[in-house]
Amino acid sequence: MASLLLPSPTPSSSTSPCSSLSSSLFSRSSLSHRCFLANACPSRIFLPHVVKCGLSEPLNGKPCVPILNDGTLSKFLESKRLESAVNRSSTRLKIFSGTSNPSLSKEIAWYMGLDLGRIKIKRFADGEIYVQLQESVRGCDVYLVQPTCPPANENLMELLIMIDACRRASAKNITAVIPYFGYARADRKTQGRESIAAKLVANLITEAGADRVLACDLHSGQSMGYFDIPVDHVYCQPVILDYLASKTICSNDLVVVSPDVGGVARARAFAKKLSDAPLAIVDKRRYGHNLAEVMNLIGDVKGKVAVMVDDMIDTAGTIAKGAALLHDEGAREVYACSTHAVFSPPAVERLSSGLFQEVIITNTIPVMEKNYFPQLTVLSVANLLGETIWRVHDDCSVSSIFQ
Repeated sequence: MASLLLPSPTPSSSTSPCSSLSSSLFSRSSLSHRCFLANACPSRIFLPHVVKCGLSEPLNGKPCVPILNDGTLSKFLESKRLESAVNRSSTRLKIFSGTSNPSLSKEIAWYMGLDLGRIKIKRFADGEIYVQLQESVRGCDVYLVQPTCPPANENLMELLIMIDACRRASAKNITAVIPYFGYARADRKTQGRESIAAKLVANLITEAGADRVLACDLHSGQSMGYFDIPVDHVYCQPVILDYLASKTICSNDLVVVSPDVGGVARARAFAKKLSDAPLAIVDKRRYGHNLAEVMNLIGDVKGKVAVMVDDMIDTAGTIAKGAALLHDEGAREVYACSTHAVFSPPAVERLSSGLFQEVIITNTIPVMEKNYFPQLTVLSVANLLGETIWRVHDDCSVSSIFQ
């Protein structure tokens, strides 16, 4: 019986730097197993090493997360980190972290073999934000890691002030690394007299002084066009695909489900890389913000393992009602896969109600301990972002990572 658990492919060495295919962090196989390849860019030396999710089983209801205790990382983050490090004294690359997701920033820096830059961020009594860089960035390529997750306005303002501080400190290039781009859903007018907040936020980031934006799984691709500066769009699918490929699920039993019509393109791309699995679509009607009503199902899920794919889980209304419909239509198991775990109430109650075999998310947004539940699995995107930062810094192809 065909299984998703296949042997990892043997990495092949490449002597041509920055090759659009062979320099990929992940090499293609039929089920999207990925391996780290040698000589991805000229300024670093890589040794062949299999990149694989090595996450432990959930313990006491807590999710699977990479741990940085005693200088150790999960297998998925190791990737010969020391071999990929550059001479710290000669690099002009600096990474600074905001306060919204410092653990992800530490993992990115650990993967890259660098130390986080020293920065002082504090709040005054009246709520104003103060930022001071505590080391020189003159002539450096600076990367600021700050998802604009809840509280979105606080974190966005902090990012803008960090950018301004770097600009006034004479940084050569400033890249805003935004794993989760808040306001991305306000990307168009659906009614009269509405704002397009995604465009406004893009303007604010640009005017603050950013030279480039690096974002993960934007709600819609059109958001890239709102920026007047280059945008590198990082897809986190390889991380989730690699984890799913380690599950002992018969490939003939899989069906990928889009929770709404708007996510069909995302689900189709996901299904193509997951053994070209069949696709099903949940047809829903939305009657208000954060409210959804499931109508019917397009496709066959009877007796199959359904994998629901979405870019984010907010209140979980859409995905929970979709999962209930899938069970009513005869699905054997339902998995939820999402990049961004916003988890606004009552998301945790809905996700832990028994509808899902497993809820798979990434750490683009930090998950508070009160939101842990037994079915939750958290995968790290640190090495994906770290490799993307290296490629941007080395003027190498970024898109080849996802081929």
